Parts: sequence; structure tokens; C-alpha cells
Amino acid sequence: MELLENLNIQLYLAAYLIAGIPFGYLLAKIFAGVDIKQEGSGNIGATNVLRVLKQKNPSLAKKLGAATLFLDAIKGIVVLLIAKMAGAEPQTLWTVAVLAVWGHCFSIFLNFEGGKGIATGFGVLLFLLPIPTLIALAAWAIAAKTIKISSLASLIALATLLIASYIIYPEGIPGIGTHAPIWIIAVTVFYKHIPNLVRLFRKEEAPVA
Repeated sequence: MELLENLNIQLYLAAYLIAGIPFGYLLAKIFAGVDIKQEGSGNIGATNVLRVLKQKNPSLAKKLGAATLFLDAIKGIVVLLIAKMAGAEPQTLWTVAVLAVWGHCFSIFLNFEGGKGIATGFGVLLFLLPIPTLIALAAWAIAAKTIKISSLASLIALATLLIASYIIYPEGIPGIGTHAPIWIIAVTVFYKHIPNLVRLFRKEEAPVA
């Protein structure tokens, strides 16, 4: 029992610390010499990387934006895979997922600042809740194509995910019997998008071309 508890603690720390690696910030700094936190929206996610670097080097912007998106999505999945192979219980897996999103959004490497949580949240939810997440991805694709505002498309996808999870699993997520982890992730992502919502209401939110 004590061994299992120690393993869980190690998984939780790994989830938070690995997900806290600010790949967008590092890639922009190393390959483009740009401090992404001081440019555009100041966010370290793929959208801001693409938007800021596109003004200087469109080809590099696409590559670094794609790399940021992939790395932010995969970093939570890595710890979940390790936890799964170690035989972790569903409660442990969902705790890992939540901590991965928190690690990205409140990174210890950036003085507890960070990204919006969309890519990392998508990664962990795709691993643990694939069908509702794929439905949400379809909603995001349609919204992004039509309104061309990344933050709004992301929030629409988030709402779609919540609705889909309740429709498909009305009695709670399999293995834990509750939707609580999804709500924790959703509230975290929504909180990180408050500045975007303010800019939307002021009609200052920049579209992604």
C-alpha cells in the first residue's frame, strides 16, 4: 500500500513538472530569438507562437507552432502512459490528467504562469475520454474555420466536450462515476481564457489568419 502511494506521488509530481515545461516559450526563444511572453497576447501556446512569428518568418512560424501544439498535447499523455503501464487506478489517472493541465497553466518554471491549457487538456482527455474529445475536436474545427478566433473556438469545443460527456456517460466517467475531473479541467481552461473573453467583448481579440 505504501509503495503504491509513493508511486502515485511520483506520478503526480512528474505530471505537474513535465507538463510545466513551456515548449512554446523555449522553441520561440531558441529558434527565433523571440520572447513569446513579451509579444502578441503574451501566451506561450501554439496560437501566439504562430501569430507572433508569422510576422517575421511565416515558414518557421508554422513549424514552431505545430511543434508547440504537438509537444503541449503529448506531455500529459507521456505520464498517463507511464501510469497506465504501472497499473494505476482510474482515480490516479484522472488526477494525473488534472495535474498535467495545472502544470501547463501554472508552470513552476514561469513563476506559476503558463498557457491556456487547450492542447494539454486535449491530449489527456483524448487519452482518457476519446469519444467526447473527438466530438469536441470536430466542434473546434468547425468553429475555427468559420469564426477564425482561436479562443472562442476553444471555448466552444470545451462546452461541446462537457455536453458530450454527459450524453455518453450520464452516470459519470467510467471507473470513477463522476464528471468532476472534466469540470476541474474545464474551469481551469475557462479561467485562463478570461483575458481573451475581455478582449472579445471589446472587439480586440485578434483572429488567426
